Amino acid sequence: MDLKKEKNRMKDHIFLKAIMAGLYIGIAGLVFLSVSNKIVGSFLFSTGLLMVVAKGYSLYTGKIGYLLPYQKGFIKMILQTILGNFLGIAIVGILFLFTGKSEIIELSEQLMVTKLAFGPLQSLILAIFCGMLMYTGVHGFKSIENPIIKVLVVILSVMIFILAGFEHSIANLLYVVLSRSFGPKALIYVLIWIIGNLIGAVFLNLVEVKLNQIKD
Repeated sequence: MDLKKEKNRMKDHIFLKAIMAGLYIGIAGLVFLSVSNKIVGSFLFSTGLLMVVAKGYSLYTGKIGYLLPYQKGFIKMILQTILGNFLGIAIVGILFLFTGKSEIIELSEQLMVTKLAFGPLQSLILAIFCGMLMYTGVHGFKSIENPIIKVLVVILSVMIFILAGFEHSIANLLYVVLSRSFGPKALIYVLIWIIGNLIGAVFLNLVEVKLNQIKD
């Protein structure tokens, strides 16, 4: 198979893969909101990321860690991924609004009030920690050979970020849609979460690259 054609084919499907990732993360978020026990909810939420990494879907928090060293076309791919993730999440959130399950919608509203009550620096730091965990989960799934350990790394990375209250830019979009928080403040915080996830994931990847260079 022509490698150049295969790469182009993969690029053509980035947006669709990003939508699929958004759908699964959105559904995982709904499951989390539906469970009263946070530990159980965080465990069930991890199935969303497991599906994303197993199927090779394109999730912003799983891709952004590889921003550096920069490769041509990466920014375009990331923009397509963010837009696709948002569309997938929006589809899930908007459809769910028609179910009439007011308790989950109200819970989303409460979550957004709590998240927007944090200062910008607090939110950025919480997003950085989440970015580090998402890189750990996704990179671990890619690089660890033991099938049990690689799955556990994904599950535990997700559970830790949820239980610690870290900010996942894509998952939080579900709460934005369900609570209909479309004002300027919410938009600013979404950008803060996106930047924070970037910093955390890129930092760990650069450390990983450096360690591999030392090994070589």
